[in-house]
Amino acid sequence: MSEGPPVGEAGQGTPDGAAGGATRATTSGARGPVLEVRGLVAGYGHLPVVRTLDLEVEAGTVLGLLGPNGAGKTTLMMTLAGLLPRLEGEVLVDGKATPKNRPAVVNRAGLVLVPDDRALFTTLTTRENITIARRKGGPTLEDALELFPALKARLGVAAGALSGGERQMLAVARGIVQNPRVLLIDEMSMGLAPVIVEGLLPVVRRIADETGAVVVLVEQHVQLALEVADRAIVLVHGDVVLSGDASALAADPSALEAAYLGTATHASA
Repeated sequence: MSEGPPVGEAGQGTPDGAAGGATRATTSGARGPVLEVRGLVAGYGHLPVVRTLDLEVEAGTVLGLLGPNGAGKTTLMMTLAGLLPRLEGEVLVDGKATPKNRPAVVNRAGLVLVPDDRALFTTLTTRENITIARRKGGPTLEDALELFPALKARLGVAAGALSGGERQMLAVARGIVQNPRVLLIDEMSMGLAPVIVEGLLPVVRRIADETGAVVVLVEQHVQLALEVADRAIVLVHGDVVLSGDASALAADPSALEAAYLGTATHASA
Protein backbone atom coordinates (compact mmCIF):
# COMPACT_ATOMS: atom_id res chain seq x y z
CA MET A 1 0.00 0.00 0.00
CA SER A 2 1.34 3.38 -0.90
CA GLU A 3 2.34 6.06 1.55
CA GLY A 4 1.09 9.62 1.16
CA PRO A 5 2.82 12.92 0.39
CA PRO A 6 6.36 13.97 1.37
CA VAL A 7 7.33 13.62 4.96
CA GLY A 8 8.94 16.56 5.65
CA GLU A 9 23.59 5.96 25.83
CA ALA A 10 26.63 5.29 29.14
CA GLY A 11 26.40 2.36 31.57
CA GLN A 12 23.21 0.75 32.70
CA GLY A 13 21.92 3.91 34.30
CA THR A 14 21.07 7.27 32.78
CA PRO A 15 23.29 7.89 29.73
CA ASP A 16 25.43 10.62 31.21
CA GLY A 17 25.94 13.37 28.69
CA ALA A 18 24.40 11.59 25.72
CA ALA A 19 24.01 14.86 23.87
CA GLY A 20 26.94 17.20 23.51
CA GLY A 21 27.80 19.77 20.85
CA ALA A 22 26.94 19.83 17.18
CA THR A 23 28.44 17.54 14.60
CA ARG A 24 29.71 19.12 11.41
CA ALA A 25 28.50 16.73 8.75
CA THR A 26 28.10 18.33 5.38
CA THR A 27 24.69 18.50 3.75
CA SER A 28 23.69 18.52 0.15
CA GLY A 29 22.54 21.72 -1.48
CA ALA A 30 20.14 19.80 -3.71
CA ARG A 31 16.49 20.70 -3.54
CA GLY A 32 13.70 18.16 -3.23
CA PRO A 33 13.48 15.08 -1.05
CA VAL A 34 16.66 13.47 0.22
CA LEU A 35 15.12 9.99 0.31
CA GLU A 36 12.66 8.73 -2.26
CA VAL A 37 11.15 5.25 -2.29
CA ARG A 38 9.05 4.38 -5.32
CA GLY A 39 6.90 1.28 -5.52
CA LEU A 40 9.22 -0.71 -3.29
CA VAL A 41 8.52 -4.39 -2.84
CA ALA A 42 10.90 -6.06 -0.37
CA GLY A 43 11.23 -9.62 0.80
CA TYR A 44 13.14 -12.86 0.51
CA GLY A 45 13.45 -14.81 -2.71
CA HIS A 46 10.16 -14.29 -4.49
CA LEU A 47 8.19 -13.84 -1.25
CA PRO A 48 7.22 -10.19 -0.65
CA VAL A 49 7.24 -8.94 2.94
CA VAL A 50 6.81 -5.21 2.26
CA ARG A 51 4.48 -4.30 -0.58
CA THR A 52 4.45 -1.27 -2.88
CA LEU A 53 5.84 1.32 -0.50
CA ASP A 54 6.20 4.94 -1.58
CA LEU A 55 7.95 7.59 0.49
CA GLU A 56 9.46 11.03 0.07
CA VAL A 57 11.42 12.38 3.02
CA GLU A 58 12.92 15.85 3.20
CA ALA A 59 16.26 16.88 4.70
CA GLY A 60 16.42 17.13 8.48
CA THR A 61 13.39 14.87 8.99
CA VAL A 62 13.10 12.10 11.57
CA LEU A 63 10.72 9.48 10.26
CA GLY A 64 9.48 6.97 12.82
CA LEU A 65 8.97 3.49 11.38
CA LEU A 66 6.61 1.73 13.76
CA GLY A 67 4.74 -1.53 13.87
CA PRO A 68 4.44 -4.86 15.68
CA ASN A 69 7.01 -7.62 15.49
CA GLY A 70 7.00 -9.27 12.11
CA ALA A 71 5.61 -6.22 10.33
CA GLY A 72 8.53 -6.00 7.91
CA LYS A 73 10.43 -3.09 9.47
CA THR A 74 13.87 -4.72 9.54
CA THR A 75 13.32 -6.18 6.09
CA LEU A 76 12.59 -2.68 4.83
CA MET A 77 15.66 -1.20 6.50
CA MET A 78 17.96 -3.89 5.12
CA THR A 79 16.50 -3.41 1.67
CA LEU A 80 16.97 0.35 1.79
CA ALA A 81 20.60 -0.25 2.80
CA GLY A 82 21.11 -2.65 -0.12
CA LEU A 83 21.70 -5.69 2.07
CA LEU A 84 18.62 -7.34 0.61
CA PRO A 85 17.85 -7.03 -3.11
CA ARG A 86 14.68 -5.17 -3.97
CA LEU A 87 12.01 -7.29 -5.60
CA GLU A 88 10.53 -4.23 -7.28
CA GLY A 89 10.81 -0.46 -7.15
CA GLU A 90 13.46 2.20 -6.72
CA VAL A 91 15.34 3.89 -3.87
CA LEU A 92 16.86 7.30 -4.58
CA VAL A 93 19.14 9.53 -2.50
CA ASP A 94 19.25 13.18 -3.52
CA GLY A 95 17.52 12.25 -6.75
CA LYS A 96 20.00 9.54 -7.73
CA ALA A 97 18.92 5.91 -7.94
CA THR A 98 20.79 3.38 -5.83
CA PRO A 99 21.54 -0.19 -6.98
CA LYS A 100 19.49 -2.97 -5.48
CA ASN A 101 22.16 -5.50 -4.52
CA ARG A 102 25.41 -3.56 -3.96
CA PRO A 103 25.42 -2.47 -0.29
CA ALA A 104 28.88 -0.87 -0.46
CA VAL A 105 27.73 1.37 -3.31
CA VAL A 106 24.52 2.21 -1.46
CA ASN A 107 26.55 3.10 1.62
CA ARG A 108 28.82 5.39 -0.37
CA ALA A 109 25.70 7.05 -1.80
CA GLY A 110 24.82 8.10 1.75
CA LEU A 111 22.45 5.40 3.02
CA VAL A 112 23.99 4.20 6.29
CA LEU A 113 22.45 1.46 8.43
CA VAL A 114 22.86 1.09 12.21
CA PRO A 115 21.56 -2.49 12.56
CA ASP A 116 19.72 -3.86 15.55
CA ASP A 117 22.71 -6.04 16.52
CA ARG A 118 25.04 -2.95 16.53
CA ALA A 119 27.57 -4.76 14.23
CA LEU A 120 30.58 -3.57 16.22
CA PHE A 121 34.10 -5.00 16.10
CA THR A 122 34.03 -6.26 19.66
CA THR A 123 37.79 -6.83 20.00
CA LEU A 124 38.64 -3.33 18.77
CA THR A 125 38.52 -0.30 21.02
CA THR A 126 35.87 2.39 20.90
CA ARG A 127 38.34 4.71 19.21
CA GLU A 128 39.27 2.10 16.60
CA ASN A 129 35.63 1.30 15.82
CA ILE A 130 34.93 4.94 15.08
CA THR A 131 38.17 5.65 13.25
CA ILE A 132 37.93 2.78 10.78
CA ALA A 133 34.34 3.69 9.92
CA ARG A 134 35.06 7.36 9.24
CA ARG A 135 34.66 8.63 5.71
CA LYS A 136 37.17 11.16 4.38
CA GLY A 137 35.81 14.68 4.67
CA GLY A 138 33.03 13.63 7.00
CA PRO A 139 32.52 14.14 10.72
CA THR A 140 35.52 13.37 12.89
CA LEU A 141 36.01 11.38 16.08
CA GLU A 142 35.72 14.67 17.96
CA ASP A 143 32.39 15.41 16.28
CA ALA A 144 31.02 12.02 17.34
CA LEU A 145 32.21 12.58 20.91
CA GLU A 146 30.38 15.90 21.00
CA LEU A 147 27.17 13.96 20.49
CA PHE A 148 28.19 11.17 22.88
CA PRO A 149 30.58 12.67 25.46
CA ALA A 150 30.15 9.62 27.70
CA LEU A 151 32.32 7.71 25.20
CA LYS A 152 35.36 9.96 25.84
CA ALA A 153 36.35 7.96 28.91
CA ARG A 154 35.83 4.70 27.03
CA LEU A 155 37.95 5.31 23.95
CA GLY A 156 40.58 2.74 24.96
CA VAL A 157 38.04 0.09 25.98
CA ALA A 158 37.18 -2.82 23.68
CA ALA A 159 33.67 -2.53 22.29
CA GLY A 160 32.80 -5.95 23.69
CA ALA A 161 33.48 -4.66 27.23
CA LEU A 162 31.11 -1.69 26.93
CA SER A 163 27.69 -1.58 28.55
CA GLY A 164 24.59 -1.95 26.41
CA GLY A 165 23.97 1.77 26.35
CA GLU A 166 27.57 2.51 25.45
CA ARG A 167 27.50 -0.02 22.63
CA GLN A 168 24.45 1.66 21.18
CA MET A 169 26.12 5.05 21.42
CA LEU A 170 29.14 3.63 19.62
CA ALA A 171 27.01 2.09 16.90
CA VAL A 172 25.32 5.40 16.17
CA ALA A 173 28.65 7.24 16.36
CA ARG A 174 30.03 4.85 13.72
CA GLY A 175 27.07 5.72 11.55
CA ILE A 176 27.56 9.46 11.97
CA VAL A 177 31.22 9.46 10.91
CA GLN A 178 30.20 7.85 7.62
CA ASN A 179 28.61 11.21 6.77
CA PRO A 180 25.13 9.86 5.97
CA ARG A 181 22.49 11.59 3.94
CA VAL A 182 20.06 8.97 5.27
CA LEU A 183 20.75 7.31 8.63
CA LEU A 184 18.78 4.12 9.21
CA ILE A 185 18.62 3.19 12.91
CA ASP A 186 17.03 -0.19 13.54
CA GLU A 187 15.79 -0.77 17.10
CA MET A 188 17.92 1.70 19.04
CA SER A 189 16.32 0.51 22.27
CA MET A 190 17.03 -3.21 21.73
CA GLY A 191 18.00 -4.70 25.09
CA LEU A 192 18.14 -1.32 26.85
CA ALA A 193 16.20 -0.02 29.85
CA PRO A 194 13.68 2.75 29.06
CA VAL A 195 15.73 5.29 31.04
CA ILE A 196 18.65 4.69 28.66
CA VAL A 197 16.40 5.09 25.65
CA GLU A 198 15.03 8.37 26.98
CA GLY A 199 18.55 9.77 26.97
CA LEU A 200 19.46 8.45 23.53
CA LEU A 201 16.48 9.39 21.43
CA PRO A 202 16.99 13.19 21.73
CA VAL A 203 20.37 12.67 20.06
CA VAL A 204 18.49 11.34 17.04
CA ARG A 205 16.64 14.62 16.86
CA ARG A 206 19.90 16.55 17.06
CA ILE A 207 21.47 14.50 14.29
CA ALA A 208 18.68 15.41 11.91
CA ASP A 209 18.60 19.07 12.97
CA GLU A 210 22.34 19.67 12.94
CA THR A 211 23.43 17.64 9.92
CA GLY A 212 20.36 17.85 7.69
CA ALA A 213 20.35 14.08 7.32
CA VAL A 214 17.15 12.10 7.12
CA VAL A 215 16.87 9.69 10.04
CA VAL A 216 14.62 6.66 9.70
CA LEU A 217 14.08 5.24 13.18
CA VAL A 218 12.65 1.82 13.98
CA GLU A 219 11.58 1.89 17.59
CA GLN A 220 9.36 -0.24 19.85
CA HIS A 221 8.96 2.53 22.46
CA VAL A 222 6.26 4.19 20.39
CA GLN A 223 5.55 7.29 22.45
CA LEU A 224 9.23 8.04 22.97
CA ALA A 225 9.84 7.72 19.25
CA LEU A 226 6.94 10.04 18.44
CA GLU A 227 8.40 12.67 20.76
CA VAL A 228 11.49 13.07 18.55
CA ALA A 229 10.02 12.23 15.15
CA ASP A 230 8.50 14.66 12.66
CA ARG A 231 6.35 12.06 10.97
CA ALA A 232 5.69 8.36 11.39
CA ILE A 233 4.29 5.41 9.53
CA VAL A 234 2.89 2.21 11.02
CA LEU A 235 3.71 -0.93 9.10
CA VAL A 236 1.62 -4.06 9.63
CA HIS A 237 2.09 -7.22 7.57
CA GLY A 238 4.11 -5.25 5.07
CA ASP A 239 1.53 -2.54 4.44
CA VAL A 240 1.37 1.05 5.70
CA VAL A 241 -1.84 1.18 7.73
CA LEU A 242 -1.34 4.56 9.41
CA SER A 243 0.78 7.60 8.66
CA GLY A 244 0.97 11.25 9.61
CA ASP A 245 2.53 13.92 11.78
CA ALA A 246 4.15 12.39 14.84
CA SER A 247 2.42 14.82 17.20
CA ALA A 248 -1.00 13.96 15.76
CA LEU A 249 -0.36 10.24 16.05
CA ALA A 250 0.89 10.64 19.62
CA ALA A 251 -2.35 12.44 20.49
CA ASP A 252 -4.49 9.60 19.11
CA PRO A 253 -3.43 6.42 20.93
CA SER A 254 -6.65 4.66 19.92
CA ALA A 255 -5.72 4.96 16.25
CA LEU A 256 -2.26 3.60 17.00
CA GLU A 257 -3.73 0.70 18.93
CA ALA A 258 -6.11 -0.12 16.10
CA ALA A 259 -3.25 -0.01 13.63
CA TYR A 260 -1.09 -2.34 15.73
CA LEU A 261 -3.97 -4.74 16.22
CA GLY A 262 -4.68 -4.75 12.51
CA THR A 263 -8.21 -3.38 12.83
CA ALA A 264 -7.53 -0.05 11.14
CA THR A 265 -7.83 0.72 7.47
CA HIS A 266 -5.07 2.90 5.99
CA ALA A 267 -5.37 6.45 7.22
CA SER A 268 -3.32 9.60 7.48
CA ALA A 269 -3.27 11.73 10.62
